[in-house]
Amino acid sequence: MLKVVIRDVDLLVDLLNTTPVVDGVPTDVLRDRHKATRWLGERDLPSSPAAVASARRVRDAIARVVRDEEPARTLEPFLEGVSQTPSVGDDGVRWELSTGSADPFGLRCVLAWAHLQETLPGRLRPCANDDCRLFLVDHSRANTRRWCSMAACGNRLKARRHHRRATNRGGDD
Repeated sequence: MLKVVIRDVDLLVDLLNTTPVVDGVPTDVLRDRHKATRWLGERDLPSSPAAVASARRVRDAIARVVRDEEPARTLEPFLEGVSQTPSVGDDGVRWELSTGSADPFGLRCVLAWAHLQETLPGRLRPCANDDCRLFLVDHSRANTRRWCSMAACGNRLKARRHHRRATNRGGDD
């Protein structure tokens, strides 16, 4: 049995953000064996080569779905053999999740994605800066957050737009 916890949403966003652009160069924390072992270990996850490969697979699949490059059914393999069984107790109905043959980490991540889709539809998104590869969950009331970080990507893009407008106005005189 695997008990999925809502805090897995933070784990999912952390996982999606293991492919940052550093000094203009795309990186992948899970491609470097030492960094991957450290990343998984810091989250009390197994860090065997198979676990690292599994983390990359689920990260890449969910990232493609969030970016609308693949349909959600792409995530089906991570749910193979999974079932829920109800049981009634004094405090109501409880659902017990049986993982079957599914990879527990991949399952946790897909269920966290599903939870976000249900509770905050469309709010898990890639940063609007095309040069950035990070993701964010928009918790703003108006659902208008666009950047992973206002200090980094937001300010940079606003400065570029301002420069373009100022340059275009200067050329019209």
